[in-house]
Amino acid sequence: MPRMSENNLSVAANGTSTNRLSGLLHEFLDRPGVVTVMAACAAVGLNATVLIGGQAVMNDQAVSQANRFPIYPDDVMTVEQGLGRLVLTFRNTTGAAIIVHWAIDVDYTG
Repeated sequence: MPRMSENNLSVAANGTSTNRLSGLLHEFLDRPGVVTVMAACAAVGLNATVLIGGQAVMNDQAVSQANRFPIYPDDVMTVEQGLGRLVLTFRNTTGAAIIVHWAIDVDYTG
């Protein structure tokens, strides 16, 4: 099962990150797959958005404040089936930078 992840991403105060999957190996799903999105951040106030194939499957939802690399199943935000381009962005709603850790697993057998 392929995994894409990032540790210690800093999202600027009142800012939105770029697509964190841009340029990664499984940014584009060339066949249907099950996508598991996990995230945890260091403070309250960070939201995540996920698009699969241009369809929003999770829009501006609060991220766990566990302050560690996400673990399964505790930090799962959504599990979706899809095909096409994956987009993952984070939006900081506070006046200070927030650190986020995230991972996405893609299961092509499901």
